[in-house]
This record gives sequence, C-alpha cells and structure tokens, in this order.
Amino acid sequence: MANNPQAKKRARQTLKRTEINKARRSRIRTFLRKVEEAIATGNQQTALAALQAAQPEVMRGVTKGVLHKNTASRKISRLHHRIGKLSA
Repeated sequence: MANNPQAKKRARQTLKRTEINKARRSRIRTFLRKVEEAIATGNQQTALAALQAAQPEVMRGVTKGVLHKNTASRKISRLHHRIGKLSA
C-alpha cells in the first residue's frame, strides 16, 4: 500500500481513471454490438447508420487513450467491409 502522500494520491487517481476508462470501453462495445446486430439482420441501411453512429465513439476512445489508433481503424474497416458485402 502507498505510504507517502504522492503515492496515495496516485492510487486514488488510478482508481478514478480506471472507472472512467471502463465506462468508455463499455460504451464503445455497446455501439459496436449494435453494428453487429444490424449486420446480423441483413439490412445494409440500418447497419450503415449504426456504423456511422459508432465510428465517432470509437475514434473518441482513441483520443482518450482507451484504444490504439490502429485497433480502432481495423475494427471500423472490417465492419465497413462486412456491411459492403451485405448488398452482394
């Protein structure tokens, strides 16, 4: 356990930051799940609308340090590709 004041403060900050990041990750997963569900229905328009709603949320996770930039880009790219295949 932390003994000096600075270490105690850092421990408090870590707990607070962990809760915030957990909430952000959960929110991102929710948006991505909605896209997955829309793809599962087979409706391209609904899936595209869900992806357009999810994309800013995923990229916000990048700027907040929850996701790596390449990870977010890869997820968006793969979802976009799957949506594109729905019309074929």
